[in-house]
Amino acid sequence: MITARGLRKKFRQNSGESFEAVKGIDLDVRKGEAFGLLGPNGAGKSSTMRMVASVSPISGGELRILGMDPAVDGPAIRGRLGVCPQEDNLDQELNVFDNLYIYGRYFGLPKQVVRERVVELLEFAKLTEKAKSKVEELSGGMKRRLTIARSLINRPDLLLLDEPTTGLDPQARHVLWDQLFRLKHAGVTLVLSTHYMDEAEQLCDRLVVMDKGVIVAEGAPLDLIRTHSTREVAELRFGAGEHADHAEVIGDLGERVEVLPDRLLVYTHDGEEVLAKTHERGLQPLATLVRRSTLEDVFLRLTGRTLVD
Repeated sequence: MITARGLRKKFRQNSGESFEAVKGIDLDVRKGEAFGLLGPNGAGKSSTMRMVASVSPISGGELRILGMDPAVDGPAIRGRLGVCPQEDNLDQELNVFDNLYIYGRYFGLPKQVVRERVVELLEFAKLTEKAKSKVEELSGGMKRRLTIARSLINRPDLLLLDEPTTGLDPQARHVLWDQLFRLKHAGVTLVLSTHYMDEAEQLCDRLVVMDKGVIVAEGAPLDLIRTHSTREVAELRFGAGEHADHAEVIGDLGERVEVLPDRLLVYTHDGEEVLAKTHERGLQPLATLVRRSTLEDVFLRLTGRTLVD
C-alpha cells in the first residue's frame, strides 16, 4: 500500500536556509494492517503524512502509494485515500447529513450512491439521530466521528488519521477505537499518527518511532517493548532530593535505573523482588508500584523526556 525508500522532506525557512524535516526514511505498509507513526513534536510525522497523502511533494528518495507515483498520479491516489486531519474542518454552515453528502459529490459519485453511503456512515458513526443537526451543536466526540465518517465516503483503500482522538475524553476515545478496529477488520488499511501510547498499543499492528526526522525503532508494539524495555517496572518514591542518592544503593537491582524528580524507575523482570531487596538494604520508600512495561517506556527511552516545542 505504501513503499518509501530514502524519503526526504526539506523546507525553505524565512532566513533562506533549508530545514530537513524528514531525513531519509524507509517505510512499508501492508494491505489490511494498522500502521502507526509515533514521535514527539518536530519528529517529522506530519510531514511524512502529508507526503503520503500526496499533497506535499517529496524532496528526495522514492515514494509509491497504491503502486503509483504521487508526482505523476496525485489525483488518482487522492481519489482512493481517506484523510482525517488533526483538526476538524467540517462545514459549520451545513448540517451533519449535508457535510457528508456534499463531500461525497466532490468525488463525482452519483447522487443516489452518495445518499446511500451517507445513511450507512451515519449509522457507523452513531450519528443517525443527528443527521439534521448543525455541526456547532455536536460534542467534540461527535465532530470527530463525523470527520472520520466523511473520510470514508469514497470507500478508500487507505485511511490516513492524524492524531484521531486528540482532545477527546476517555469515553469518546474508546468509541472511536472500536470504530477504527471495525474498519481494519473490514479490510481498510489504516495509517495513524498519535501521541497516545495506549492508542498505538490498542490499534497498531506495527509502528515506527520517529525522532528528529529519522526512524529510531520499528516493529509490533509488544516486540518493541520486549526489545527496548523489561517485563516490569518498579516505581519507588522517596523524599524530595533523595532519589539520586538512593539510585546508587539499588542501581544493581535492575537492568536500568532512571532517576526522576519524584521517583525512581527500576527496569526489571521481577518488580516484587526489587521491592524486597530495596527493603533489605534498609531503604523505606514512601510509596511503591510494580507495573508492566508499556510502549510509553519505550517511547521515552528512545526519544527522551525533554519537552520539544
